[in-house]
Formats: sequence, structure tokens, C-alpha cells
Amino acid sequence: MTYYNEHTVLYLNGTFVRAAEATMDYYSQSLHYGYSVFEGIRSYKTINGETKIFKAKEHYDRLQQSAEAMNMPYTWSAEELIVATYELLKRNNLQDAYIRPLVYAPANMSFVQNKESFLVIEAWEMQPFLGEKLLRVMLSSFQRPNPKGFRITAKAGGHYVNSILASQEAKANGFDEALLSDMNGFIAEGPGANVFYEKDGKLFTPSVGNILPGITRATVIEICEEMNIPVEEKLITTEELKEADAVFFCGTAAEVIGWESLDNVKFPKPWNDSVSKTIQNFYKDKVIEKENKPTLELA
Repeated sequence: MTYYNEHTVLYLNGTFVRAAEATMDYYSQSLHYGYSVFEGIRSYKTINGETKIFKAKEHYDRLQQSAEAMNMPYTWSAEELIVATYELLKRNNLQDAYIRPLVYAPANMSFVQNKESFLVIEAWEMQPFLGEKLLRVMLSSFQRPNPKGFRITAKAGGHYVNSILASQEAKANGFDEALLSDMNGFIAEGPGANVFYEKDGKLFTPSVGNILPGITRATVIEICEEMNIPVEEKLITTEELKEADAVFFCGTAAEVIGWESLDNVKFPKPWNDSVSKTIQNFYKDKVIEKENKPTLELA
């Protein structure tokens, strides 16, 4: 995939510059140790033809929270970054886009805390992250890091080596994506998405503590409240997940995407007949600001 060309502009430390001309310090602590924090944000062309960043403030608030959790100096407000991001989209002629703000460190080969941080915001045209078809998922041999050894709720760059290894392992074995467990063997999340499963009209999702509780995860829970669909956060075993009626990943890039199977065990409920599919449809309408008043009522 090509992320930029000679015309692409990014936002670098308060200035708009061409991506091909942008530079960074090769002695950066971020480059050598993965010491950075970032966000994944989506913008959409709405039903009215306008460009809308979905939950922009929530994402930029989380960026600040991640930086503070990782002891990285942070001097920007959500409001100024939202304004800059809309301008970035305009300059790159983008509407349906993926937006990547990244806070990174200066030159530092030691482990002492830095006195400043730098920020870049990039954007590119968004294609379906995991495709459109139902996913064949593999339980990974990799587990999520022990939360006592890492700030698990910070969206930190180095943390995603774990995600890369798990996803590569799944694809090397002929699957579409990976599912990771936590250090105790309970279901955690995907490499870049949270997981929900459906059983008898009710949704279940792993409880917080060993996961990064995503903004899309929170949106799915909001949708369930609007649709009167019960949701329970709990510890989930692999065996329990394999007995689900339907399962889906959710995340900013993935949006809501259903599974065909886990470790080649297929889920029995046709996706188009599931409550999960209804949630997927409502989410797709929500991000483009299409009016949708769900009437699903469950006994």
C-alpha cells in the first residue's frame, strides 16, 4: 500500500510540510526503543457530503492520556489538534481517511525522562482494513503483555510489536487474523481490535484489565444500549468463545467485522441473521451520520 506521494502533506510540530521532505532525528528514543504513543482515527464523507472526523475529541484525549501514562511531555490541546487535522484532510483532498497522530521523543540513548516531545499527524486514503468478508481467526501462541510490566491502556508504539508478531503468525498459517489471550489464558483482544461474541441474543466482551479498551468498543456498547441489547463484560475462555452464535472484532480501522471461524471451528448463526450484523449496520450508519433508529427488542 502507498501511504503518500510527492504531493502529500503532513502536520509536523505545528507546521504543514510535504511528507517527502519531512525529517526526524535518527537518534530519537522512539526510533531505537519504540518509545512513542499514537492514535488511529477515521474521517468519513457523511451522508450530506461533509468531512467528519469520528469521535475526534475522544481520540485526542486518549492520545494525551497515553503520553502522560508513558511519562512523555505533552503540550497540545485536543481542540488545536482537531483544527489541524481538518486542515490536513483539506490540504490532502481526503474525506474517507485514516489519520495517525504520533507523539515521539527527541534524541536520547539513555532511559531518563525527556523534557520535550514532538508530534506528527499523517493521513491517507482508507481502504477496508481487514477486508469485507467474514474472518477466519486463529488463537495466537502470543499473549498480551502482563499489565504489571507495561501501561496496558496506553496506545504505545513498542506495544504493537506483540500485535505484529501475532498477526504475522496467523497469516503464515493461512488465517486472516489473530486472537490473543491474556497472561492467564483468558481471551483478550485482536492485534488491533477488541472482540465481542453473541450468544442467545446477548453480547459478551472481555473485561478491562488486560486489554486496551477501545473507543470503538465503547461505541458498540453505546449502540447496544440504544438497541436494548444486553452486554456483559467478563472473563472469557477459548472454549466459551468457540460455542458462540457469532463473533466480531471492532476497532477504528476494522470498524465492525464478523468472524467465520476460530481455529477452523465455524460459528453456527448466519452472519446476516445475527444481532451482531445489526450492530455492524448501525455502526456504518453512525459514522456517516445517517439517521438510524433501531427498533430491535430482545426478550
